[in-house]
Amino acid sequence: MRVVVVGATGHIGTSLVPRLVGAGHEVLALSRGTREPYAAHPAWERVERVVVDREAEDAAGTFGERIAALGADAVVDLVCFTPASARQLVEALRPRGTFLLHCGTIWVHGPAAASPLREDDPREPFGEYGTQKAAIEELLLAETRGGGLPTTVLHPGHISGAGWPVITPLGNLDPDVWRRLATGRELLVPGLGLETLHHVHADDVAQGFELALAAPRAAAGESFHVVSERALTVRGFARAAAGWFGREADLRPVSWEEFRAAAGEHADASWEHLSRSHSASTRKAREVLGYRPRRTSLQAAREAVDDLVARGRLDLG
Repeated sequence: MRVVVVGATGHIGTSLVPRLVGAGHEVLALSRGTREPYAAHPAWERVERVVVDREAEDAAGTFGERIAALGADAVVDLVCFTPASARQLVEALRPRGTFLLHCGTIWVHGPAAASPLREDDPREPFGEYGTQKAAIEELLLAETRGGGLPTTVLHPGHISGAGWPVITPLGNLDPDVWRRLATGRELLVPGLGLETLHHVHADDVAQGFELALAAPRAAAGESFHVVSERALTVRGFARAAAGWFGREADLRPVSWEEFRAAAGEHADASWEHLSRSHSASTRKAREVLGYRPRRTSLQAAREAVDDLVARGRLDLG
């Protein structure tokens, strides 16, 4: 199969492209050309690299036709963030019947009303990212179920792995959270710390895309959660992370007002993650695609932290 991967050198693409090459696919890797994949792999020597400025071509109305001209059997779109961008791609690919796979997010659900979340649960998304992704999913699945272009949407959780910062137990990217846990210092926790975070290793997300590509008839017109086996509570995550360093977590529950005053610029990110309190079910992906995440949330997060320390990008004191 000839497969175009849009956003190929990012978090998911770094793992997905070698998987597709290993499975025998002909891969065209599209990116802005501003960085290499997060991890080197010999498979990249067998990939056709294409430099494209998605934002500029979307604005010019040329991106969809640019992708269609590549003559792919399938397109994996990892960097689409607006319905208008998705619609342009759908309209260009529809005459060819190209299989389009889109990367969504579990944030399409908004605040969780039940746990674990299922793909067909009622949704109340909020914030630009979640609402836009929900609108894209609605557009794509309606297209397929109406007899148009075959599409599939995969919803990852908090993507983790070596090479980039990982969401902390407080739902933000503040490196001081890891430092406090590693050194046994007090960590302020908003509320009771029972909100949940659902991480997933980037390679497990890539696994989901590879499986969907291999089963287009079963996957078309459907969406799937691709997350780790289980979500973590704030307290459970923090205690486990402190244990990596032989420490016990010193957690002090505080009000959101006190937390905002202490966390500063990181407080909004914490609210965005913890107010949703997501824990997503993988049952559908398991039964339909055969999805089996290889890493737990803790394993995915620890790999990221260990890598940041090894590269000198995280000082744990």
